[in-house]
Amino acid sequence: MYVRRLSLVDFRSYPRVELALDPGTTLLIGPNGAGKTNVVEAIDFLASLRSHRVATDAPLVRHGAEQAVVRGEVVRDGRELLVEIEICPGRANRARLGRSPVSRPREVLGALRTVLFAPEDLALVKGEPGERRRFLDDLLVARSPRFAGVRADYDRVLKQRNALLKTAGAARRSGRSGDLRTLDAWDGHLIRHGAELLAGRLELVESLRPLVDKSYGAVAAQGASTVTIDYRASLPDPPGGMERATDRDTLAAALGTELIRLRSAEVDRGVSLVGPHRDDLVLSLGPLPARGFASHGEAWSYALALRLASYDLLRADGGEPVLLLDDVFAELDSGRRSRLAELVGGAEQLVVTAAVPDDVPPALSGVRYDVTGGGVRHG
Repeated sequence: MYVRRLSLVDFRSYPRVELALDPGTTLLIGPNGAGKTNVVEAIDFLASLRSHRVATDAPLVRHGAEQAVVRGEVVRDGRELLVEIEICPGRANRARLGRSPVSRPREVLGALRTVLFAPEDLALVKGEPGERRRFLDDLLVARSPRFAGVRADYDRVLKQRNALLKTAGAARRSGRSGDLRTLDAWDGHLIRHGAELLAGRLELVESLRPLVDKSYGAVAAQGASTVTIDYRASLPDPPGGMERATDRDTLAAALGTELIRLRSAEVDRGVSLVGPHRDDLVLSLGPLPARGFASHGEAWSYALALRLASYDLLRADGGEPVLLLDDVFAELDSGRRSRLAELVGGAEQLVVTAAVPDDVPPALSGVRYDVTGGGVRHG
């Protein structure tokens, strides 16, 4: 799988860009702030409908423009497919697949698959649990696009349920009885969608665990610590441990029991206290939690290992993803640079950004583009 052509209209800093790409390695070279990251962000957006840099779509549209367009010609198994996203802040985005409009943008998910490693990924190791939950959910969607609907349904139910709990809590504090007649119905929706999302995450962690340890050993220095990943749920562990309880009915029953137990506390606090939105992916470095004990180099290696494991997992599913490395090599010592170059050099399509050519190991020579504030041109 690879992107043969990328077209941007009013995306980020670019009024218009047409970029021809080939299989193998493409280098985007230019000073910081020139727009290199905007290009890889656009490719990743075609695959995920999300930005790795911002939470909303508005910053993706060039200042002064009303909308942006990201269009990619994707080649998979010798067949070409056009994927187009129209980004419309304040309104629903629109999408086309093979030049035909689709009813919802998420219907294009799966047409292109990417794995992006960027400086922001250090937050996977050092940041809050929400960063790691997003990592799991984005990978779930990349493997099985139906989880985009599961995640959206869960988020919608959680928002409605929290609003009801907040209202009921305010009424209780003022001495009135809150109206909780609809809470049972929202509980049922939360249980159904939550159990599905939780089961998907647990199965994903089981598949990722050996790949993460293998990738960390390949990137880090010889003799580095082993790493483990574990899923920490807001539910009490069932017999045999949470990560063995991937049966949806078992998880739904556990969620329902915990919601009943915590109902009074949830009303008091006005927020849902149990469910996938409160879970975490625990990253360990040897016997210690990576978040508090990993050095800067170890944290970078761990973050890389999570992305490389994702790449291996998607590749094993069929349809090798496009690999995007954004300003990665500048943060690595020479040993890690060489080992990473060896690991990714055989990718069907690899797009690398760097401020200066010397940051990129010689083993990753390829087609070079120079990126300036005005555009992208062959180097």
